[in-house]
Amino acid sequence: MSRGPIGAAGRAAAARDWGGDDADCSVLHVDMDAFFASVELARRPQLRGRPVIVGFDGGRGVVLAATYEARAFGVHSAMPMASALRSCPQAIVVPPDHRAYHEVSVGVMEVLGDVTALVEQVSVDEAFLDVAGARRRIGPPTFIAEQIRRRVHDRFGITCSVGIASTKFVAKLASGLAKPDGVLLVPRAATLELLHSLPVGALWGVGERTQAALGRWGITTVAELAASDVGTVQRAVGKVAGAHLFDLAWGRDPRPVQPGREERSIGAEETFAVDQADLSVVQAKALELADRCATRLRARGLVGRTVSVKVRTSDFRTLTRSRTLTTSTDVGREIYLTARDLLAGADLGGLPVRLVGVRVEGLSPIARAIRQPTLEEAALGDAERSGGAVSRRDAELAMDLVRERFGSLAIRTGAVG
Repeated sequence: MSRGPIGAAGRAAAARDWGGDDADCSVLHVDMDAFFASVELARRPQLRGRPVIVGFDGGRGVVLAATYEARAFGVHSAMPMASALRSCPQAIVVPPDHRAYHEVSVGVMEVLGDVTALVEQVSVDEAFLDVAGARRRIGPPTFIAEQIRRRVHDRFGITCSVGIASTKFVAKLASGLAKPDGVLLVPRAATLELLHSLPVGALWGVGERTQAALGRWGITTVAELAASDVGTVQRAVGKVAGAHLFDLAWGRDPRPVQPGREERSIGAEETFAVDQADLSVVQAKALELADRCATRLRARGLVGRTVSVKVRTSDFRTLTRSRTLTTSTDVGREIYLTARDLLAGADLGGLPVRLVGVRVEGLSPIARAIRQPTLEEAALGDAERSGGAVSRRDAELAMDLVRERFGSLAIRTGAVG
């Protein structure tokens, strides 16, 4: 959403408390705040609070991102760098690191994937979620939003804003109004009041040309558009666009959250608050991450064939190791035992560990996979299994049920000998 058409006064009015009724509000829009710039500040904390511009200084470069301190001087993305530096000559220009942005983006989407499988990524730094199925397991949408913000900040050192509503359009509108670093819930009953308080430029898809075309018909606010005849709106901007904008003005947006391409891997990683020289601490974290991967695999009805680990040492060197299993799995213990072996074989050069990650690749639906018994199950033998012994996978499925009912922190995997 463009922030310009609303203006500071309009934003302040629209970002007010619209009530706490979230009964019909299962759509979240999560949007990173000044994403590229925030990633750079996380790596350069000494620059926090100062105007920072991401882009190439000199020549015909343009602004890729700017901190809010730089935006206060009128700097914005896609602005020529020369113009940006004239507006804010004291700004610090940082060259972009797209590999770092991609890595953080992948990690953020994994955080969202821990909440629900219904994640629709729409750009490198934003996504829609449908959390209707996560309410019982995690909590109400406002609680889920706060958990997402906390996890993103704790793991990556950046902030995000979350809009909560009954439709994708209003959720996106709400996240923009919540910026920076906020949450805004728009109950279904308050949707029209919010929309009809805004200028027409706030509608999704209304740029300068469309805004000018509507203005020629005397339509400058969403309320005026809603009060117009749909035929008038269509004559102003075209039949298809006119009908779409008319629906948006009345809060109608039936589009569901649609998950993107089929997942090729599922992973999780954590950065330690303090670099860890004790391998047992790193292994304990790997156990937690393996359990998290397995839970997500089972929730999606998937199994994986390859386990990989990622380790980043205190000098920011990153190592990855992987191993392909003889059969696909969704069992956390198997994933962890493989990850533990890979960690033990990694040459860390005697350096403490800053980050550890576990990932499962080579995914396929469990219905199409031939699942062999785990080593533990095979050791039990048919007689013992028929006598009531519980397999590891059965135990982990039982843990899934407990977490679904009482929350993700209700039960944890114990240490593996």
